[in-house]
Amino acid sequence: MTVGSNIRKLRKIAGMTILELATQVGSDVGNLSRLERGLQGYSQDALEKIAAALGVQVATLFSEEVGASSPPPTGKVPLVSWVAAGKWCQVNLPFEPGEAEEWLPCPVKHGPRTYALRVRGDSMHNPNGRPSFDHGDIIFVDPDREAVHRSLAVICLDDDNQATFKRVLIDGAHMMLEALNPAWPNRIFEVSSNASICGVVIARMESFI
Repeated sequence: MTVGSNIRKLRKIAGMTILELATQVGSDVGNLSRLERGLQGYSQDALEKIAAALGVQVATLFSEEVGASSPPPTGKVPLVSWVAAGKWCQVNLPFEPGEAEEWLPCPVKHGPRTYALRVRGDSMHNPNGRPSFDHGDIIFVDPDREAVHRSLAVICLDDDNQATFKRVLIDGAHMMLEALNPAWPNRIFEVSSNASICGVVIARMESFI
């Protein structure tokens, strides 16, 4: 049993995402993720901050008695926040059980790191037909599927921690993003080479609540 695995278990028991814990202890997601996986060392000061955030004693982090967390539901994918999706682009790891708002069945074949997002706003509403996505629709995003010209994808811009949902237009080394709504301001815009594609949208599930 490692300190890192205990931190992960205690974090899940506390219902905290890795981002929430990193914010509370003044760390970043990448460092904390590596610590949880036993790939990075730790200081006494760091352990004290982590223990305080988790509401336990430092000694508990070394205990053999830490309870196991619940595994993710079989065959379902996590519905996560847009902020979490943006952070995911930076660490490139599967979402963990504690990071999901809920778990949903994906209606199509998908990779092991697939996740779901709830569409925000009307930028992808297409009044002229399909594809079209309304506010509140749930989309399924597969990070293991390669984006090609005209793919629908979730992208993290270089100057924004949050992700955005657009159609990808690829012209050689240049990548542009397109909103499907013809009335959307700045409907097509070019992004820098630092932009990251967080996954290709492979399915949609409508929500009526």
